[in-house]
Amino acid sequence: MKPDSKPKLLIVEDDEGLQAQLKWAYDDFDVVIVGDRESAIAALRAEEPPVVTLDLGLPPDPDGTSEGFAVLDAIMALKPDTKVIVASGHGARESALTAIERGAYDFYQKPVDIEKLGLIVRRALSLHRIEAENRALAARAGEGNKVLGRMITAAPEMVKVARTIERVANTNVSVMLLGASGTGKELLARGLHDASDRRGGSFIAINCAAIPENLLESELFGHEKGAFTGAVKTTEGKIEMANGGTLFLDEVGDIPLPLQVKLLRFIQERVIERIGGRKQIDVDTRIVCATHQNLEQMIGVGTFREDLFYRLAEVVLKVPSLAERPGDATLLAKAFLKRFADEMNPSVTGFSPDALAAIDGWPWPGNVRELENRVKRAVIMADARLVSASDLDLGPGADDAGGLNIKSAREQADRKMIRHALARSEGNISNTAKLLGISRPTLYDLLKQYDLQG
Repeated sequence: MKPDSKPKLLIVEDDEGLQAQLKWAYDDFDVVIVGDRESAIAALRAEEPPVVTLDLGLPPDPDGTSEGFAVLDAIMALKPDTKVIVASGHGARESALTAIERGAYDFYQKPVDIEKLGLIVRRALSLHRIEAENRALAARAGEGNKVLGRMITAAPEMVKVARTIERVANTNVSVMLLGASGTGKELLARGLHDASDRRGGSFIAINCAAIPENLLESELFGHEKGAFTGAVKTTEGKIEMANGGTLFLDEVGDIPLPLQVKLLRFIQERVIERIGGRKQIDVDTRIVCATHQNLEQMIGVGTFREDLFYRLAEVVLKVPSLAERPGDATLLAKAFLKRFADEMNPSVTGFSPDALAAIDGWPWPGNVRELENRVKRAVIMADARLVSASDLDLGPGADDAGGLNIKSAREQADRKMIRHALARSEGNISNTAKLLGISRPTLYDLLKQYDLQG
């Protein structure tokens, strides 16, 4: 539909007097009127109206509902996003429940109140537009906001991290990623691997905190047959498996001191010995590590080796939390919803406005992992086509701790609101200005003032 064209409204009604009455009531719509099932289906295919008003009492069953329900079923099968508003004077309550169960948007009882019906029709059109916008945004979610090939972000803080990774990808420097759990450190490590000349080799990830200390050495370095009870065959370790590729050591701060010594020797000499073995094995594996712990503080108390730290931390990158990336929660949520809806609940098409507001306002203490889990659960549990704030089960958001300097606090608030609005409107300046309640020239001035990208 062109921006300046009227929206289509299909009226399925066999009463000629009511046809004329309804047609003149909707001068802001391009009205198409039909009076039977065959014509209704033909008009649906040809016009693709977003909203349909449907009289359930159609010929050849004008005193019943069978023909009307047949039309409703056909519309839901052909274009399930259509908002169908059904009407009947026959067993109104029972018909209403049946119609809603079969996909109708709303129901009204005859005799028709033109004014009330008009409100329902316009509300249905508004919802259809919101859902269509959500589908379009979800389909594009992140396509223009991807860094390192797969990470979705529009936040300058995360883009800066990604650009640094791209610059060092083809060097041999070791990279350490610092950040809270769930911020996407493994995704960044994978991005580094994919951007490097090692992309043809394996990317192996291991969470050092998830493996008992007595098994971690075997996991990393492998073992020979008979090296210990249960070692029934020779097994390669993760370092060896990543030969020619990249090994990602997550939660490297949990590696025990004795094993830190062995890891340091590998990094210095590029050789390993399996447990129970005497043969030195040359291995060309790049190590990328991550942790949420303060390793410098651990060095001070003697639980992490200083020499290993400097070997692992030639380039140190702090990965910002989701709360430090205004607007990214919305972009990521849309991408997650599209993925999970396709997999588990295709009837879900997007987020309601209150859900988007809740996503924007939540502090996301569990970061991207928490967001992904909440969207997944919401998609599974949602009864409607739009995920609501209640489906996400988000409580009141934490209040931002305001600074004492009013000018600084206002600037911070302006930046945050502009970035949220840009994310919500997918970078569209006109829509962003409308969301913020300001003119486009004012928004351009603010973007320039705060050095934000529109």
